[in-house]
Amino acid sequence: MEKIYDIAIVGGGIVGAAVAYKIQRAHPTLKIAVFEKEKTLAAHQTGHNSGVIHSGLYYKPGSYKAKNCVAGRTELVQFAQDNKVAHDVCGKVVVAKNESELPFLEKIFANGIANNTEGIEKIDADKIREIEPSCVGVKGIWVPSTGIIDFVGVTNTCAELMKGINPKSSVYLGTEIQNFEKGSINTLYTNKGEFKSKKIIFCGGLQSDRLAKKDNVNPGMKIVGFRGDYYELTDQAKHKVRNLIYPVPNPAFPFLGVHFTRMVNGDVECGPNAVFTFKREGYGKTDFNWKDTREALAYKGTWKLFKNNWRFGLDEYRRAFSKKLFLERLRDLIPSLEMEDLKPGRSGVRAMALGPEGEMIEDFKIEYKDNAIHVLNAPSPAATSCLAIGDQVREMADKYFDLVD
Repeated sequence: MEKIYDIAIVGGGIVGAAVAYKIQRAHPTLKIAVFEKEKTLAAHQTGHNSGVIHSGLYYKPGSYKAKNCVAGRTELVQFAQDNKVAHDVCGKVVVAKNESELPFLEKIFANGIANNTEGIEKIDADKIREIEPSCVGVKGIWVPSTGIIDFVGVTNTCAELMKGINPKSSVYLGTEIQNFEKGSINTLYTNKGEFKSKKIIFCGGLQSDRLAKKDNVNPGMKIVGFRGDYYELTDQAKHKVRNLIYPVPNPAFPFLGVHFTRMVNGDVECGPNAVFTFKREGYGKTDFNWKDTREALAYKGTWKLFKNNWRFGLDEYRRAFSKKLFLERLRDLIPSLEMEDLKPGRSGVRAMALGPEGEMIEDFKIEYKDNAIHVLNAPSPAATSCLAIGDQVREMADKYFDLVD
């Protein structure tokens, strides 16, 4: 007899795995299948991010980002403790390097208070030095609830827990959803044959808009990829960063700026920059995909973003190809850094959701249509918020899918 899954989840990043785990835990007898086109889970955004447990400092009060980040962070830390996932709630400093940044620092602090980011406090230059002796700034914010974690480990643990709850549930790796046919029973066409499922949840990350269009859902935005390049501190320089050091973000530019992050394996990353990428899943500086490039550059919103941010964009591109310029930016926070303190690191690609006027779709965006749920936009802090997002999608599934065990 043909196997029919109750729910198919398309996308094996941290959001897809968390959704699968949360639904499975609430409905132990449901048969759930997770489909991931790569050979491993967490192969793209999840496996290429900075591994930071975000605190909720930057997000608009009342937004899904703010609510899910604060709730999700607490649950994520407990999940990591319970399942022995590598993590450390080590705290971070946000540093204003000069007086001109102080109004923005005040705004961030007020945001953190509004979002119930516990334990935050304003600190002076001496306290910055006490926490991070190599860092220089005029004032800052101490954020004790920020941490670091192995997000790939979280993803794999969610998948294993799902299968442990119901051995009839499955994870299919190297299995790309090429098309699907909707009906009372949905048919999913993959590179490894056909699969059947009663319901579908799309957690496609960098491919979310394309999957939506295949399902005749208008996402109201387009995913445009931005690559972030990192350097690492060499062994002789690692002592210059104890935990996490962030700048005050420029409110005119849609990225947080280069920062320093101690990873769970003890490495210290510096970055990222942010440059338009000519391949959505391309991590090299010269990677190119004709379809990705054509779609991005044919979209009005891309050009609007370029027009509004061309000065910043030019600076970011210059730093992408100049270690010297990258070092200059890093020295804003740690003046003692030298060229020999840096070695090339990895890179990641962020799925930026752009509206037609070049506006960033800031908040999480999840929609239902015709027996399917689409996670259309799940940017940072989605990894921190993954378990809370999993609950949100589970609640939608309970409502729209009429789930019963």
